[in-house]
Amino acid sequence: MALDDLKSAVPDYAKDLKLNLGSVIGNSDLPQQQLWGTVLACAIASRSPKVLRELEPEAKANLSAEAYTAAKSAAAIMAMNNVFYRTRHLLSDPEYGTLRAGLRMNVIGNPGVDKVDFELWSLAVSAINGCGMCLDSHEQVLRKAGVDRETIQEAVKIASVLQAVGATLDAEAALAE
Repeated sequence: MALDDLKSAVPDYAKDLKLNLGSVIGNSDLPQQQLWGTVLACAIASRSPKVLRELEPEAKANLSAEAYTAAKSAAAIMAMNNVFYRTRHLLSDPEYGTLRAGLRMNVIGNPGVDKVDFELWSLAVSAINGCGMCLDSHEQVLRKAGVDRETIQEAVKIASVLQAVGATLDAEAALAE
């Protein structure tokens, strides 16, 4: 199992990450599609080749072709949106918030999977990328759709652990060169 390989790659000094990796993926209460879509989107967003290589095959095996593509789409569109909207929020001039974005985001309206799943994946990627505006926006859509806070937090826990594992493994790889 790729998850076991990834856990074994985590160094001893990061034992908490290893344990958390097992619990947030291995013991998740999320339905399979939400879980593995979140894992795939966050593995991409982590920018860690090792994390992505280890988790992508299992995600692909647990997702329909449509969900697999939609999870990748969530990572892609949020890579753009998180930079754009985070910048808009951070700029002190409020006029930027009144300007038309002018960026294509069609996949958000038609992701090819249940809108709730896509929103959850987008929220998790936004957590990794640190966009408060996007986090608020996706959280509000999810809450209006009846998604409970525990489910949202579950996705954020996956995002945080995968980001930390990716950073740790990439640092170890750089130090080994």
